[in-house]
Amino acid sequence: MYLIQVTYTKPIGDIDKHLVDHRSFLDKFYASGNLICSGPRNPRIGGIILCNFASIDDVWSFIHQDPFYINEIASYEVIDFNPVKYAKDFAPFIK
Repeated sequence: MYLIQVTYTKPIGDIDKHLVDHRSFLDKFYASGNLICSGPRNPRIGGIILCNFASIDDVWSFIHQDPFYINEIASYEVIDFNPVKYAKDFAPFIK
């Protein structure tokens, strides 16, 4: 499982220009089962994506397709972690 911390590197006006495309991009990966949840940080300086991919290389491949990455308006930090304790209803997300 991976936690991706997205940090905006451009003004919010630039982010908003690509937000619809970014969310459509995320929808494809929700449909494939890779994404668990995502959303903006508060204050709105970036976002968080919780996901499951087979490898860190797959995570970076995902990131490199993100309109925010392509348009150079965000930076990314990937945290690889192993959820050993979790609520029972969360179990379907653990691979």
